[in-house]
Parts: sequence; structure tokens; C-alpha cells
Amino acid sequence: MKCNYHTHTMRCHHAVGEDEAYIRAAIAGGFDVLGFADHAPWPYTRFVSNIRMTMDDFPDYLHSLRRLREAYRGQLELHIGLESEYFPTYADYLRRLAESGDVDYLILGAHYTDSEEFTPYVAPLCREDDGVRQYAENCIRGMETGLFRYIAHPDLFMRPRHEDDFNAACQDAARDICLCAKAQGMPIEFNLLGLQSQLTGAGRGYPSPAFWNYVKPYAGDVILGVDAHDPAQLSDTALWDEGLKRLHALGYTPVDHLTWTK
Repeated sequence: MKCNYHTHTMRCHHAVGEDEAYIRAAIAGGFDVLGFADHAPWPYTRFVSNIRMTMDDFPDYLHSLRRLREAYRGQLELHIGLESEYFPTYADYLRRLAESGDVDYLILGAHYTDSEEFTPYVAPLCREDDGVRQYAENCIRGMETGLFRYIAHPDLFMRPRHEDDFNAACQDAARDICLCAKAQGMPIEFNLLGLQSQLTGAGRGYPSPAFWNYVKPYAGDVILGVDAHDPAQLSDTALWDEGLKRLHALGYTPVDHLTWTK
């Protein structure tokens, strides 16, 4: 099977393309399963995020994808999820969201250590070892809730670092994240948006060869995630094939689908 569970929509303000365009691109790219996991809304009172849907956008997200799931039934298996941080401030809200039945799954994308109302984007903080430790601790707290199906770009802490900056603090963070994911039965994601940026000369720091080489003794399941912000990324079979090639070269065989319980 060819499955991707990490797909965004233009509601997050940094993706492009209509919902149906992603589905058509996934079919053209040979996908059997497509999961949407746009950035989860949070019940902020005054703060307005520019990188995620609002609470007012959420009903349209659900309605649109439910309609398209029926329209493309038999052509593509479609699941509705969210990519979400673990914010201790909003832990109760997150649990209610996960248990509401509105979405099929959550994936953990730890972009902030707590609500972006109060804390900055985590990647610049990871230039320092203390920031790397904070990132790992937040990932582990999130995974231990049992609310998430897998962890997106676990090597995000390498975004502001060079490969030769993968030091002891990075090793500890990588090991602890992967051991926790394995204990929780959560795959770790090899992120193709990051790979695409590297192939085009931009570079995001992840996927990090140093990370993936180091965690081989500690990692459980691995999954490919397109992290699509443009429909073209789903129809780009060369990007998917390059991701598989690199994972195999690193000694990993990714899972080809998530086991569904709903």
C-alpha cells in the first residue's frame, strides 16, 4: 500500500490548493490512502495564529473532507486527522478533541513547547542544547498522553543545526524520543517536505542523516510523511521514491499503513 497521513490544507495559511486538488493529486501519485492532518485549531481568546486554522474554520474542514470522502469512496481511502502540538495549558481541550469522534487521528508535531500565545517557535531555541532538551521533553509528554498515532519530524530540533552539531544533547534527545515512541507503539516520521527542501538546496535540517543513523538501535516503526502543503507534492512520485531509497540506505523498512481501529 502507498499511504500518506500528513496532508495540510490552505486553512493553515501556509499551504495552497483546494481540498479536492490534494485528493486528485494523491490518486495521480498512486496513493491508496490519504490522511488530512492540518494544523489543529486551539481555543485562543485573544491571540490569532497565522499558521493554523481557527476554531471557526474547523467545521468547514470537517464538512469538506467528509463530503469528499464519500465522493471518492472506492477510489481512495480518506481519513480526517489533525497535526497537533501537546500544549500543557490546553491538555483538557486536546483530550476532548481527540475523544470527540470528529477526527480519526492526531499526529504529534511539536512546533512549540506550550501555546504559541506564550512561547516562541521551538526550532531557533534548539541552537542551544537546553532548547533541544525542552523539545524532547515536550515530545515525550505528548506521546505519553496516548492521544497521538505517530510523531511528525522527530528530528525537528536539527532545523537550526548542521549535521556536525549533532552532539551529546542531540543524541540524548533522539534516543529518548525514539524509545518513548517505540514504547507507545508510535511510528516516527521520515519527513518528505524536509527532504524536498534539501533536494532543492534550501534545507530544513531534517530529515537528518545523523539523527537517523544514531537512532537505529532505539527506533521502532518508521513511516513516510509527505507533509504536503501543495497538491503537487502528492503527485511527485520521484520525491516519494527518493524518500524510500534514503530510508532503505539508512537501514529502515517503513510501515506502509497505519492499522485502523475506527
